[in-house]
Amino acid sequence: MITVTINGKVCVAEEGKTILEIASANGIEIPTLCHHSSVKKYGACGICLVEAEKMPKLMRACSTVAMDGQIINTESERVIRARKTALELLMSDHDGDCKGPCSLNCPAGTDCQGYVKKIAEGDAFGAVEIIKEKLPLPASIGRVCPHPCEKACRRTNVEEPISIAFLKYYAADKVHNEGKHVVATKAPSTGKTVGIIGGGPAGLTSAYYLASKGHSVTVFDAMPKMGGMLRYGIPEYRLPKAILDKEIEEIASIGVEMKNNFKIGKDASFEEFCQKFDAVIVAIGAWKSMGVGCVGEDLEGVWGGIDFLRKVSLGEETNIGKNVAVVGGGNTAMDACRTAVRLGAENVYVIYRRTEKEMPAEKIEIAEAKEEGVTFKFLTNPAEIIGENGKAKQVKLQVMELGEPDASGRRSPVPVEGKFEILDVDTVISAIGQKVNVAGFEGLELNKKGIIVADEYTFRTNNPKVFAVGDATNKGASIAIAAIGEANKAADVVDSFLNGDVVPYVAPYVSERTVTKEMFADREVLPRAVMPCRPAEERKNDFKEVNLGFSDETAIEEAKRCLECGCHEYKNCRLIRHANRYKLNPSKFSGEKHLHETERKLVSIERNQGKCILCGLCVRVCDEVVGKGILGLVGRGFKTVIKPEFKDQGVITYCKDCHKCVDACPTGALKFINE
Repeated sequence: MITVTINGKVCVAEEGKTILEIASANGIEIPTLCHHSSVKKYGACGICLVEAEKMPKLMRACSTVAMDGQIINTESERVIRARKTALELLMSDHDGDCKGPCSLNCPAGTDCQGYVKKIAEGDAFGAVEIIKEKLPLPASIGRVCPHPCEKACRRTNVEEPISIAFLKYYAADKVHNEGKHVVATKAPSTGKTVGIIGGGPAGLTSAYYLASKGHSVTVFDAMPKMGGMLRYGIPEYRLPKAILDKEIEEIASIGVEMKNNFKIGKDASFEEFCQKFDAVIVAIGAWKSMGVGCVGEDLEGVWGGIDFLRKVSLGEETNIGKNVAVVGGGNTAMDACRTAVRLGAENVYVIYRRTEKEMPAEKIEIAEAKEEGVTFKFLTNPAEIIGENGKAKQVKLQVMELGEPDASGRRSPVPVEGKFEILDVDTVISAIGQKVNVAGFEGLELNKKGIIVADEYTFRTNNPKVFAVGDATNKGASIAIAAIGEANKAADVVDSFLNGDVVPYVAPYVSERTVTKEMFADREVLPRAVMPCRPAEERKNDFKEVNLGFSDETAIEEAKRCLECGCHEYKNCRLIRHANRYKLNPSKFSGEKHLHETERKLVSIERNQGKCILCGLCVRVCDEVVGKGILGLVGRGFKTVIKPEFKDQGVITYCKDCHKCVDACPTGALKFINE
């Protein structure tokens, strides 16, 4: 027996054991890619390097036999530097997608590819399980999300993106309609308490994931019911509140307490509130509408877009009259104009200072608004709201033209001198943006725009026990899925705070491929599924849901269009797990990459040469363990690849059922295929 000290821990082991074997037996992880217990020691990847006292060179732990009395450091500065270089070299030539661009472009990091695949397999319940790892409101968000995931979908290189958002709500609806529930497993109680101010998508998301970690969570909201902007800013025809209620009930079912009609500054001061909890999350959203910014904006009949939608949601009287003008080009403007139609307005106008091409609203929202009779006044901007007896009567429109691009890349609208139009109006609705109402939250640091300042990685405010997420922070109002993404990350940070140490959120390192349209030339053109909806003449007269939803057959066929860009082995990939232990910069080794080739000559196994790191494990397992020697290294130097050689039919048959090379691969370069 020998004694070896590893990272300060004294380890007793049999003589002849390698450093890696001794470390593993004592619960000390040394990263490696080319090592496998079933084959001979190889030492190819250079990741398992360690440093020993009085030894001038770093040693490969997987192939170096330990010596009695050795003192070894597996995480010295020198070791980390060497490992980092080795990983950067590997990643610089790694041509694979860890995650699909859909998931990378989702602000909540939802595994879009994963749940779409489950739907393709007819497993809606499994799809919702995957969605709820990141998003507790799939049926609601699937209906209203502007789906940035779809803008990144590589199916656009063939024809149209996958209908990812609608598939999300299809799966959630199917599970609900079957009377099933997908809820997080709750960890044992920690005894820690969290108070969340704001019951919108951000507050509810933080509550769900913190409660699942065993904390006692209470959500407070100033409105009569939970849901925030999902309830009071999204019309019923887009998001039926019965759907939202079901999802909120599921959040409550894991022990989240909810208290409505509670307002900071009225029912308790912010300081008093903070004293009651171990941690506080502020998720108050942006509930103040921005004004039109012209003379007459204070006249009776001039509304803020959010104020208008909130009143309608609460069932309050609006008296908008026959002629309604909505100022703005986003989805809130579309919600306002289509709501005005449903309230009986005879003439509804959308005033937008750019052209339709520049409108940020979803194209389908614009198209459906037109179908419902809304008139769009492009390249116009309110110059004055003209009143009579204190009430809006007309709006004077400045005619605009497009000039040079602004900071966002859109061409800036400029006035056409002396050119105006006049519209008769009873109501003007401003839907050009939202602001945060921070009344009652004195003491929290604000930026120049009056928005709460929160650290980008810890979500912490200037009060150490107070965190802030969503529309009320930093950049201000955005889409609901962005607030949900922040809230989910913040839940992990707050959990670490409650456990004694704030661990900031760090975006994981991932490998991303660069693709061209030509790479998809062999794909069959399969048009995107069209969401069935009620005809305009029918739907514009009520607030019933516009969309009718996908059938099982349509959803499954749509999901099968997915190209499955992300790596099938991402969750188990050792290469990316080790890469995320260090801050990599593979670009410093940028240069020519191996030509990407996906080979299907292994009968039931697909080999992706772009993901292969030439660790040799598959070759050695096939030779040493299986005894077939089907695989071998072909070529020399940079152009080396691994290729199969089938000598007879018996070997082919054996290969089809073996798969040991796939089990050994550390990077997902090998994949089972069904033929």
